[in-house]
Amino acid sequence: MRPNTYFFTAILIFTGYIFNVHAADNSQALLEDALSAAPPSLRDKVTVVDWEKNVLQKGTSSYTCFPTPSQLQGKAPMCLDAPWMEWADAWMNKKSFQAKAIGISYMLAGDDGASNIDPYAKVETADNQWVKEGPHLMIITPDKDLLNSLPTDPNNGGPYVMWKDTPYVHIMIPVGARN
Repeated sequence: MRPNTYFFTAILIFTGYIFNVHAADNSQALLEDALSAAPPSLRDKVTVVDWEKNVLQKGTSSYTCFPTPSQLQGKAPMCLDAPWMEWADAWMNKKSFQAKAIGISYMLAGDDGASNIDPYAKVETADNQWVKEGPHLMIITPDKDLLNSLPTDPNNGGPYVMWKDTPYVHIMIPVGARN
């Protein structure tokens, strides 16, 4: 090998090392973010997947946790059971959805904001009821009529219905102070 080849090879190896260290650091940060959504009793049992479908932790429970989506500012990690995984697929792909079973999702790290009435709103507006929720659970049910007994006002001080009259309707249950 010529001296320039050695130098070039060393630069490639060093660059690869730096990239791998950054990727490992990023994976650890994504793992920690995702796990912040789960109850402590589940954190070592959940599967954690990033948004590129890389498994960051293989678990034994029925929950899959995701870090905050990269397109969002702030935080919004979540842990979903099987019915919620179906819900998430429908929501992300703008498909219709009807729950087949009761589902429970954890967002114990809270989130930095979403519209309470528009499932696809990206920013707060004067009329989209933007809510920055603290730690909370979310519930879906096959019987949407059960939701009629709950308020839709996120400021009522208890559980409320989010995204009413959409296929993605669910119950929000705050379990801590708002962010």
